[in-house]
Amino acid sequence: MTADKEASAGARAGFRRTARLTPADAATAGALLAAGRLVAFPTETVYGLGADATDAGAVADLYAAKGRPAFNPLISHVPSAPDAMRLGRFDAHARVLAEAFWPGPLTLVVPVAEDCPVSDLARAGLATLALRVPAHPLARAVLSAAGRPIAAPSANRSGRVSPTTAAHVLEDLAGRIDAVLDGGATEVGVESTIVACFGAEVRLLRPGGVSRAELEYVLGRPLDGDVADDAARPLAPGRLLSHYAPDAPVRLDATEVRPGEALLAFGPVIPGAESAGAVENLSPSGDLREAAANLFAALRRLDAAAPAAIAVAPIPAEGLGEAIRDRLERAAAPR
Repeated sequence: MTADKEASAGARAGFRRTARLTPADAATAGALLAAGRLVAFPTETVYGLGADATDAGAVADLYAAKGRPAFNPLISHVPSAPDAMRLGRFDAHARVLAEAFWPGPLTLVVPVAEDCPVSDLARAGLATLALRVPAHPLARAVLSAAGRPIAAPSANRSGRVSPTTAAHVLEDLAGRIDAVLDGGATEVGVESTIVACFGAEVRLLRPGGVSRAELEYVLGRPLDGDVADDAARPLAPGRLLSHYAPDAPVRLDATEVRPGEALLAFGPVIPGAESAGAVENLSPSGDLREAAANLFAALRRLDAAAPAAIAVAPIPAEGLGEAIRDRLERAAAPR
């Protein structure tokens, strides 16, 4: 049975049989998305859960599959910068950043174009649109085959740890989506950087795979200060206070491991590691790029050990460390 027929059979029976596709099935994944189905696929950052951004029904289906608040906007993914520029209004700053970092792990939030087909639901009713051109060849093949902007938040239950393998996707969403395209482990391991370009202002909304220093070098100026969200309507994905959270509580900047805790280490292990219920070291050598790539998979493995809490060793805030700390601070937020 083809993936399309398999998905249709599941829908008629009142459930979804989630097909596991191979890289050779990228065109099939695109066709499923064009038909209003939900398909997870790899990007260079994490796996995304795709739906046709122009189809409010498909977007509503995506929100339901994730259990995602409908006020949280979605990133629309397209295969090229010209495709993106037909959907949003790009000022000079946005164009400079797009030229420098696309394809790649950067999302730009820009005013929506007057004739933009992306649904209000995908934009959470905002007059702005989040756009990205991913670098992963499978992602771009899927997007080209779909032939329309694809809304694709991380392919996990809302608020949970983001997926960096197809197995992670299936842990959270098997039976809830139509297919996952298995492209192996992702490279960057944390989500895209999100930057808002509104007139003269350029603001970092979420740190990610492109560092603040890289952005400021290309712009030739510092980024503007952060902007406060309306708690009910964040400007971009990933800005809810509690997000990326395992079941176990997370304790940041730990200098020792307490009884019953697991340890998320970075570099040399801290006192008490020998008695920890489980230990994962993001990078024994203290390499932030390696740590980012390992972050979400390590959190999932520690959480599977059902510790009383997860103690996180100190991680510096420069470069990719800013993105890593952002994810961990949201994971540690009150729920």
